[in-house]
Amino acid sequence: MKQFDLEVPETAHKISSDSWFQVSFVLTTSINSAYVLGYSGTVMVPLGWIGGVVGLLLATAISLYANSLIANLHEFGGKRHIRYRDLAGFIYGKKMYRVTWGLQYVNLFMINCGFIILAGSALKAVYVLFRDDSVMKLPHFIAIAGVVCAIFAVGIPYLSALGIWLGVSTILSMIYIVVAIVLSVKDGVNKPSRDYTIQGSSVDKIFTITGAAASLVFAFNTGMLPEIQATVKQPVVKNMMKALYLQFTAGALPLYAVTFIGYWAYGSSTSTYLMDSVSGPLWVKALANISAFLQSVISLHIFASPTYEFMDTKYGTKGGSPLALKNILFRTATRGSYIAVSTLLSALLPFLGDFMSLTGAISTFPLTFILANHMYLVAMDSELSSVQKLWHWLNVCFFGLMSLASAIAAVRLISVDSKNFHVFADV
Repeated sequence: MKQFDLEVPETAHKISSDSWFQVSFVLTTSINSAYVLGYSGTVMVPLGWIGGVVGLLLATAISLYANSLIANLHEFGGKRHIRYRDLAGFIYGKKMYRVTWGLQYVNLFMINCGFIILAGSALKAVYVLFRDDSVMKLPHFIAIAGVVCAIFAVGIPYLSALGIWLGVSTILSMIYIVVAIVLSVKDGVNKPSRDYTIQGSSVDKIFTITGAAASLVFAFNTGMLPEIQATVKQPVVKNMMKALYLQFTAGALPLYAVTFIGYWAYGSSTSTYLMDSVSGPLWVKALANISAFLQSVISLHIFASPTYEFMDTKYGTKGGSPLALKNILFRTATRGSYIAVSTLLSALLPFLGDFMSLTGAISTFPLTFILANHMYLVAMDSELSSVQKLWHWLNVCFFGLMSLASAIAAVRLISVDSKNFHVFADV
C-alpha cells in the first residue's frame, strides 16, 4: 500500500518515559472513573439482566480486540505514530488526517463535558446531604467543578506528569466504588422486591436499548490510544499490550461489580448516578461523592491531554521548564479557555446519560471500531487472508450501522429530555 508522507510536528510533551504498569493505571483510571456510577442506570436499566450482562461482556471483548489493532499499528511503516490523526494520515492521507482529528476532538470534548457534569453532580450530592434548600443549583456546582479542573490543568503540564496522581486516582476510585457497592448491598438485602422489567413502550424500548449500546462501547474506549501509547517505553507494542490486558481483566472487575450490584439493588428505578439511589450514613455518602468529584478532575485531564498537547505544540513557547512563568501563563490562557467552553456547555445541557450515548454514537463507534478495523485492513492488506479481510469488512459495516442507529437514538433522548428540562437545569 502507499503511505502518505505528512509533515508531523514534534510534540512539546514527553514521550517514551513511562513503564507499561504506569500506562495501565492511566487506562484503568479511564474505565473506573466516576462514570462507573452511571452504568447501572444507563446500561442495565435499558437492557435488563440478560442484555446488560451479555452486552457488557461482549463490549469488553470487542473493545480489547479493537484497541489491540490500534496498538499493533503504532510503529507501522517504520515510524512511530504518537497521535491518532498521525496514524490515520499516514495510512489514508491529509483529508483523513483532518477527519480523524475532528472526530477525536469531538469525542474527547464531549467526554470532558461529561466529567464536568459528573463532578458538579457529585458536589451537588454533597450539598444536598447537609442543606435542604435550593439556594445552590447544579449549574453552580458545575461552574465550581470547571474552575477546579482548570486549576489542575494548569498545574500538570503533560500526561506523563500525572505520576503520583494516578495512585491518588486509584484510591479515590476504590473509595466511591466500595461505598457504592456496600451501601447498595445493604439496601438490596433490606428491600424485599425489585422490578427488573424494561420500562416504556415498544418504540421507547428500541431507542433506549440502542442508546444503551452506545453507552456500552463508551465505557471501555478512550479514543486516544496512540497518545497514551506514546508515553510508554520501548518495546511500545509489547508494553502496550501488557497494559491493555491488565485494563480489560483486573481493571474491569470494579466496573462490573458496581454496575451489576447497583442494578441488583434497585432494579429499573436505579438512578443514572448511583449515589443518588443509595442510603446510608451522611458522612460515608459525602466521602464517596467528594472522591467522585476529585477523581473526575484527574480523569478529565487524561482525556483533555491530546487537546492540550496540540495547543502546546502548535502555539506554545518553545523550550524552558514547564513551570516557567511564561509557560504557566500560556497554559492558564489556553486550557482555561478550553475548560470554560466545556463548563458552559455542561451547565447548559447537564444530561449525563445522553452525553454518554451521543458520544458513543458519533465518535467512539467511528474512532475505536470502524476506523480501527479499516485502518488495520488497509495497512495489513497483503498479509491478510480472504477470510480475515471479510471479517474486518463485516466489522466496519456492522459498527457503521450501529453508529448511525445509536446517533438517532441519542438525539431522540436529548430531544425528549430537552422538553422536560430547560437550559441550566437543576437536574
